[in-house]
Amino acid sequence: MSDRFNRDDYGEGEELIERVVHIGRVAKVVKGGRRFAFRVLVVVGDGKGRVGVGVGKAREVPGAIRKGVERAKKNMVTVPLFGRTLPHDVNVRYGAAKVMMKPASPGTGVIAGGGVRAVVEAAGVRDILSKSLGSDNVFNVVMATFEGLKQMRNLEEVARVRGKALSDVVPAWRNASNGE
Repeated sequence: MSDRFNRDDYGEGEELIERVVHIGRVAKVVKGGRRFAFRVLVVVGDGKGRVGVGVGKAREVPGAIRKGVERAKKNMVTVPLFGRTLPHDVNVRYGAAKVMMKPASPGTGVIAGGGVRAVVEAAGVRDILSKSLGSDNVFNVVMATFEGLKQMRNLEEVARVRGKALSDVVPAWRNASNGE
């Protein structure tokens, strides 16, 4: 890993969660036969609302992971969280993969499959209900989840746009549990 990313973008010593979601072997056909390489899908997050996804490709797995982590750090976005969960529902399509994510009450945990789980946990979401529909291609599911998190908006912003009070847009279970 390059020090440049840690020092410039994230401050000294800030710990990032790095998760290898998928490693696949790819082949390039050349005159003498096939030349193999590895393609790696990596998710990087700080567990506090920032997450990024990157793909790295190299002849060796460690090199591919390093490239994937660097690209994921460059692609990091900030996700507005509402406590330990999401501020609102989101349905996203990326390619043929569809991902549905809903906020959940405290204590629910992360109800999500492999690719979705990796992205939301790296982002710092602790309570979520999700469902992956359509294609089960890991790359498309992860990218759909990432796009969905990029679409998230603060509840204050949603309330302002809709012309309502913040208490009117807060999820019902939040009101019942006194804002916990």
